[in-house]
Amino acid sequence: MKHAGAIALVGVGGFLGSVARYVVALLLAPVATGFPFSTLTVNILGSFLIGFLGELAISTTLVSPEARLFLVTGFCGGFTTFSAYMFENTALLKDGQLFYASIYLAGSIAGGFIALYTGTLLAKLWT
Repeated sequence: MKHAGAIALVGVGGFLGSVARYVVALLLAPVATGFPFSTLTVNILGSFLIGFLGELAISTTLVSPEARLFLVTGFCGGFTTFSAYMFENTALLKDGQLFYASIYLAGSIAGGFIALYTGTLLAKLWT
């Protein structure tokens, strides 16, 4: 498959995943009480989907390379990047890379929080 076709599959899948994420937020808005239920739901559902679809793509011929791009990279990536993060950590653990999985888990959480906080401080200084 040419790159343009792959980019289109990922783009359309990402668009649909982003729309699905917004729909989940709309559906859960009535129960929103200050806790991010929609994000939690999307992260858990996305992790399930990427685990299920990713394993089918790796272990069977049920998910073609094109469908994997559309569903796993595109849809799940647009739905939540947390699912990709969990999938990659699981792959590291399956490969026996406990050290790298630990660094990736802790580094992403701590690094992401520090980066977000730093970005917030920088924006406050700028305004």
